[in-house]
Amino acid sequence: MRSSRRTEHIEPFLAVEVFERAQALERAGADVVHLEFGEPDFDTPPVIVEAVERAIKDGRTRYAASLGILPLREAIAEHYAQTYDVEVSPDQILVTPGTSPAMLLLFGHLLDPGDEVVLSDPYYACYPNFIRYAEGVPAYVGVTEEDAFQYRPEAIRERLGPRTRAILINSPANPTGTVLSPERMAAIAELTPGRDLVVISDEIYHGLSYAGRDRSILEYTDRAFVLNGFSKAFAMTGWRLGYLIAPPSHIRSLQKIFGNFFISTNEFVQWAGVAALREAGEDARRFRQIFDERRRAMIAGLRAAGLGVGFEPTGAFYVLANARRYTSDSTHFAFQILEGCHVAVTPGAAFGANAEGYLRFSYAASLPRIQEGLRRLGRFLATRG
Repeated sequence: MRSSRRTEHIEPFLAVEVFERAQALERAGADVVHLEFGEPDFDTPPVIVEAVERAIKDGRTRYAASLGILPLREAIAEHYAQTYDVEVSPDQILVTPGTSPAMLLLFGHLLDPGDEVVLSDPYYACYPNFIRYAEGVPAYVGVTEEDAFQYRPEAIRERLGPRTRAILINSPANPTGTVLSPERMAAIAELTPGRDLVVISDEIYHGLSYAGRDRSILEYTDRAFVLNGFSKAFAMTGWRLGYLIAPPSHIRSLQKIFGNFFISTNEFVQWAGVAALREAGEDARRFRQIFDERRRAMIAGLRAAGLGVGFEPTGAFYVLANARRYTSDSTHFAFQILEGCHVAVTPGAAFGANAEGYLRFSYAASLPRIQEGLRRLGRFLATRG
């Protein structure tokens, strides 16, 4: 029995592969330090938990409007007005069960077979899989540590072709922690007029910038789609709550697709999103301060252990560390580290050709666990000269 051609092109996510091997070691009695996943270790703020408890008690457990409940869409619109000074109508917002379903819908909506999406290399590991599943083609633009992993608008321009449909940006970025400069973001937006071309901005790590305020692509163009959600900034990964902001001319088509495939997003979880945006701002700011402390500890510890951190990330909760003095095969090396000192990290190979020879470290774990992992790693690397 064969599977479809589109599923054959889906590659395994190496962070998951590492995690599953780490779990096997833990079942055998090992103490593994988990630095491979981007999942905050904080509990979801109590005000959010209380909101969902109220919603369940109030019977908010049935199908909801396909676009999402109006109070949440209004709260999202208010958030973009207050944070970025941009006007978004609630009618431009589609609430989804996590940001990944929003990506699946969006690429299926935008792409015909053979259409291209430009994305940076390194990139979030799942982007090419979403694009290929929609029968599109990833078109890579290399970014380098020497240039702080910044997308170059001139390099994007050179990569545009007759089948290019979208430019994908992710700022703050996974896996590099890079925050795009306002000048480069504006220059990328300027590539769209006069072409059948849009910008897709993955803003899921907004709220986790450490050297200035976040910038939305909507500050620079309305020819854009925004992906965002609650997982990272509000410690709500398991709640599965995201959203898509689309130009008005596209929202009805996206709503029809969503209604067919998903019907609606859990209503009681959407009320948790309302509480997050309107009542949990202080918790999110506290999380960001803690992440910033961990960021500095991770950078210093990786350098002390012998890995290269030439560029200091200023967003998200990742460091992409250069391990090329030790290996040219990051996947093999990551598993060696896991087996040798019980520290789980993600191979750079998961994030594109330009990240081969690097390792991604997440500082979403607690500071004591990060410090323990760095001690173990330093001892392990010392034996490798």
